[in-house]
Amino acid sequence: MTDRSAGDEVRADGGESRPGNAGHDEWLDALADGDGYALVCPDGHGSLPPRRVCPDCGSTALSREPLPETGTVETFSVVHVPSPEFADDAPYVSAIAEFGPVRLTGVLRGVEPELDAVAVGRSVGAGVEERATDGKPLVVFRPVADDA
Repeated sequence: MTDRSAGDEVRADGGESRPGNAGHDEWLDALADGDGYALVCPDGHGSLPPRRVCPDCGSTALSREPLPETGTVETFSVVHVPSPEFADDAPYVSAIAEFGPVRLTGVLRGVEPELDAVAVGRSVGAGVEERATDGKPLVVFRPVADDA
């Protein structure tokens, strides 16, 4: 028998969520399965789990809305000196990309980790892969082909 706190949940894959991360772990699983979503209030503000209240207007009427298939890089940084949990991943590109009503933070893969190889405004898709250092899940962006 396991001793669980009230915030712990068992994920669909049988793994236990860390305390306080239950909604986020479920969201990562959905993103990994290609079913990423945002929590959207009636006013159109977006947020991600484990939020239960809109951070912009305070509404508790949040619905799951599918994330767009592609997002846009809003900003990025090339990391050469990482924190210990990313030691084997460096150098890498850390990026923030807008997907409809939410902005996601992740690692941009599929490009050289150099300033001139990445551009604000680039179209990307989102998924989940493992960190090279410890195998834990990581939100990852990959460039998508331009429509032009």
